[in-house]
Amino acid sequence: MILLHTSDWHIGRSFHGTGLLESQRAVLDQLVATVRERGVDAVLLAGDVYDRALPPADAVRLLDETLAAIRAAGAAVVMTSGNHDSAVRLGFGGALMEASGVHLRTDPERLAEPILLEGRDGERAAVYGIPYLEPRHLGQEWGVDPHHTPVMQEAVRRIRADLAARRQDPDGGPLASIVLAHLFAAGGQGSEGERDIGEGEHLDCGAEDPEALVGTLGQVPVSVFDGLDYVALGHLHGRQTMAEHVRYSGSPLPYSFGEWQQDKGGWLVHVSGGDVTAVEKVDWPGGRQLAVLSGPTAELLESAEFDWAEDRWVQVTVTDDERPEKALERLRARYPHVLVFRHEPAGGRKEREKTYAQALRDAPSDLALTTGFVHHVRERAATEEETALLDAALSAARVQEVQA
Repeated sequence: MILLHTSDWHIGRSFHGTGLLESQRAVLDQLVATVRERGVDAVLLAGDVYDRALPPADAVRLLDETLAAIRAAGAAVVMTSGNHDSAVRLGFGGALMEASGVHLRTDPERLAEPILLEGRDGERAAVYGIPYLEPRHLGQEWGVDPHHTPVMQEAVRRIRADLAARRQDPDGGPLASIVLAHLFAAGGQGSEGERDIGEGEHLDCGAEDPEALVGTLGQVPVSVFDGLDYVALGHLHGRQTMAEHVRYSGSPLPYSFGEWQQDKGGWLVHVSGGDVTAVEKVDWPGGRQLAVLSGPTAELLESAEFDWAEDRWVQVTVTDDERPEKALERLRARYPHVLVFRHEPAGGRKEREKTYAQALRDAPSDLALTTGFVHHVRERAATEEETALLDAALSAARVQEVQA
């Protein structure tokens, strides 16, 4: 049996004001091709299916088309809700979709009800879907501390109890345990593309040394999942291995410039004889790629070293001492997809001799005040032409004031 672990599709997301739907369509087409070519039995989608609770119509349409394509390629789907999703909206029609091979787990009360999968050669797996759990609500309802770790421990306890009962069935045969969960695992590498689900406090481990404190209340220790055969995590956008049996697939596309060097894809999980026998990486280089560039403006405009970035979404930092004139306009002539522009002088920003309030008080003339303002705001002195224009504007204003 082969399972495909994916997560964090964030369908409907924009990137610095630019829509990503076509890039998402391209990479999901690659995912479907993997299902078809590798004979995948089930796709495990661990939350953040949409980018927001109320997704736009074209995002809903793309999900519908993708699920239909996965089913047509021969794989079942197990899908949970993440912190970006509306569990109620995503779970609508779940009972009907179950019959078609698309299994939704968006209700915490159903997390111990597995989807029982059987492979082509008789391999069996119990797949448990844990939706994103809001600890403030479920802690009280389940009678545990209202923090991520105790709530997740209770969820896994319920799963273990169901799994143990199923494995005692003498007629059942070997049964692999697969769990989907959407959370921040302690030790995971996050990026700016993820919404914070942490609670901003440290766990009280009884340690005198603050450095001995492990994680935060928003992070869940990987040890919570000990003994399970495979845990398919969602939430963090970088593909990473937390333990041999606990992994993040990462998002199929980069959703922040902090992810620009990450290889995007998923994991193929091989199940045989009731065990996970292998996990292999699969890459999907879909959509427009990213580039993060830095250097003097002249070098960024002229050097062949940056040819590879010309067709990418670009974050560019110019390191000239002064902010170059029309730098963004000139850079876009070479890199038409610049989305983020920054000026950070290589030698660091010079400390201002005076605060703006002091400069305002000490300005010898209105013209000195206005040219000083230009210099202060854009970190480049006004040119002779700009100074003449400001002087003419001030003179016209004085004439108008006298005539009034």
